[in-house]
Amino acid sequence: MQENRSFDDLFNGFPGADTVQSGDSYGQTVQLQPVPLNQGTDLGHSHIAFWADWDHGAMDGFGHASQGYPTPYPNFQYAYVPQSETVPIWTLAREYTLGDRMFESNSGPSFIAHQYMIAGQSADADENPGNGAPSDIGKWGCDSPSDFRVALIGPDGTDLPGPYPCFDYETIADILDANDVSWRYYAPKAGYTGYIWSAYDAVRHIRFGPDWTNDVIEPNTQVLTDVQNGELAQVTWVVPDYPYSDHAGGSSTAEGPDWVGTVVNAIGASQFWDSTAILISWDDWGGWYDHVNPPQVDPMGLGFRVPLIVVSPYAKHGYISHHVHEFGSFLHFTEEVFDLPSLGTRDAISDDLSDCFDFTQTPQRYVPVPVSVSPNYFLNAKPSDKPPDND
Repeated sequence: MQENRSFDDLFNGFPGADTVQSGDSYGQTVQLQPVPLNQGTDLGHSHIAFWADWDHGAMDGFGHASQGYPTPYPNFQYAYVPQSETVPIWTLAREYTLGDRMFESNSGPSFIAHQYMIAGQSADADENPGNGAPSDIGKWGCDSPSDFRVALIGPDGTDLPGPYPCFDYETIADILDANDVSWRYYAPKAGYTGYIWSAYDAVRHIRFGPDWTNDVIEPNTQVLTDVQNGELAQVTWVVPDYPYSDHAGGSSTAEGPDWVGTVVNAIGASQFWDSTAILISWDDWGGWYDHVNPPQVDPMGLGFRVPLIVVSPYAKHGYISHHVHEFGSFLHFTEEVFDLPSLGTRDAISDDLSDCFDFTQTPQRYVPVPVSVSPNYFLNAKPSDKPPDND
């Protein structure tokens, strides 16, 4: 799970996919312009910002400057990343399956998106936690400062006061544990991003139970070492550290595609390739323009389109999925693969990604995608101590 990119922003012009070169901004047509992946301006992508961008389905409000996020020039949000900066992920998308109707489950930012990825819900929380101060970045979840709260979804794009951001609902990990299916969640080293994108930190019985020690692994780069050593759980989550997350911001880099390519290359070269499906997506739109009006299935979402890449010896080759998917689809797919009961949340109404696969295919040898750094680059990288996100 990478960070903060809409489909029109990251895969603009991909052959056969639904993208556009211009967009509507309050009734005026504006051309999408190239903006580098490591451009340092973050954009508003809170639940409230979603409503402004979405504009009741008109998809014309992306030109707003919201919640203290100034832009360097007008219509900055109407942008795409140059293809030259995304070679590893474009290569994977061309070889395997790319979904152009993948929507984030929630209409808001990262904290909530990651809860939907593990639980198909967020107990109606709809924003990132904080204390209302400009410097409210910190640990999100059961390790949050005592004065942190998380807003609840209100009517018509509003927020309501909410609780401390430590929940106790059932997650897919609980179902995996109950059915003796192994899992691991690779998170950045504890710190800003370590707890921000470590979804299980917000689930009380996991944060303060044995799974936290046994199955939540840090740093996230340990996945490269584990795979090389012949270790891979039956279900694995991998989230990035900030510098290679694709998140816009002052300390971002253009290394996200190389990170994704490096993880996939490690698995492709391992004994696990023939029995693995790798599901790659981005947790929210990050404020970047997208032209497709998301289906509304409940008060929380769906949110805007984000990319989906399905990499597997059983993924359809060179296929573009136009079926509607969301993060609940990951849960539904996992439940079907391991014959598990449903959580009864978004997984119950999401598709199972079946159109992306052909299980009659004979597995072919994995061909590594080009990356510009070696695995040691990530293994030796100093963990980020920069706050990436506060909306």
